[in-house]
Amino acid sequence: MVSDDKFEEQAARHGGIIKNGREILFQAFNWESNKHNWWSNLEEKVTNLAESGFTSVWLPPPTQSLSREGYLPQNLYCLDSCYGSLHELKLLLHKMSEHNVRAMADVVINHRIGTTQGSNGMYNRYDGIPISWDEHAVTSCSGGKGNKSTGDNFDGVPNIDHTQPFVRKDIIEWLIWLRNSIGFQDFRFDFTKGYAAKFVKEYIEESKPLFAVGEYWDSCEYSPPDYRLNYNQDSHRQKIINWIDNTGGLCAAFDFTTKGILQEAVKGELWRLRDPEGKPPGVMGWWPSRSVTFIENHDTGSTQGYAYILTHPGIPTVFYDHFYDQGVPLHDEIAKLMQIRKCQDIHSRSSIKILEVRSDLYSAIIDDKLCMKIGDGSWCPGDPEWRLAVSGDRYAVWHK
Repeated sequence: MVSDDKFEEQAARHGGIIKNGREILFQAFNWESNKHNWWSNLEEKVTNLAESGFTSVWLPPPTQSLSREGYLPQNLYCLDSCYGSLHELKLLLHKMSEHNVRAMADVVINHRIGTTQGSNGMYNRYDGIPISWDEHAVTSCSGGKGNKSTGDNFDGVPNIDHTQPFVRKDIIEWLIWLRNSIGFQDFRFDFTKGYAAKFVKEYIEESKPLFAVGEYWDSCEYSPPDYRLNYNQDSHRQKIINWIDNTGGLCAAFDFTTKGILQEAVKGELWRLRDPEGKPPGVMGWWPSRSVTFIENHDTGSTQGYAYILTHPGIPTVFYDHFYDQGVPLHDEIAKLMQIRKCQDIHSRSSIKILEVRSDLYSAIIDDKLCMKIGDGSWCPGDPEWRLAVSGDRYAVWHK
């Protein structure tokens, strides 16, 4: 792995990573959002999102799609979707721009639903719509006449062949259109296991998003007979590190390792949160400036989870439901933790010293500016310099 500084130079030239590392992302939708007038709903929340300190808002896929959620795209240039019209989307993006909150587009380019049947009877031609590819744009392993896929196959739909120069040219033009004509500034790349990371690198270099993150999902490792989560997840996080490396370090990645460990740790196994080297056990512990941390959407320990990711290095993400749909107390607790992170200038590269771990306790000092604990176990810092900043259900945070 090349040094962070080397990658910062590349990122400054090509886009992809905000250099100061003080990002807080907001996932602005759930699986039911498509059933509501979503762009207008979000427009009403922009002021609150800006005041809370979010820097980038991840929006659902904006393109016309055969699935309501947007993950089976067809006409990439049609931005009338189940979330609202193009006009409503542009009103939302304009308001976000006014409040200095960046809009992140969910870029679904692993697969694309065809409009007409090809020679084998599959719908893998794109006649009658912009980017009117034929079967050579579809991988041979998913029924097309293109080359073999450079990644995992997404079953049941035509997978795009990114090895074709004409395909990459059209995708780059579309990404630039999203940036320059529509107003998206950041990109989230969906299902990146489906195509080689070098193509993500090229797409970022050419379209120059201010920030980019990839969804490189792989299952954590479990052992029989009871299939409990293994303590050591080094091979899991190494796969994500390798993927980031192969994007030239231009793209961050969702830290699925941290998410998988954290959701088990808060159930009374907090010893999991320190690896054998004394570091955080996810991507955050090895490459924090490229680790986008998040917690289980339905995690009952969500307050402990946010107390962890919002005080730690990495780039934390807050989920819509936790911020707006689970009551004012949780919204205010998350907002307070975000405020402390900002006031203490905790960022993606902050240093961390893990102090104590056991089943019912995890405690750490971050940048020597902030001290925190989660778990049922009783604990507080010994130095009287530390003052309690916030406390809640099984968590507390102190600062000097």
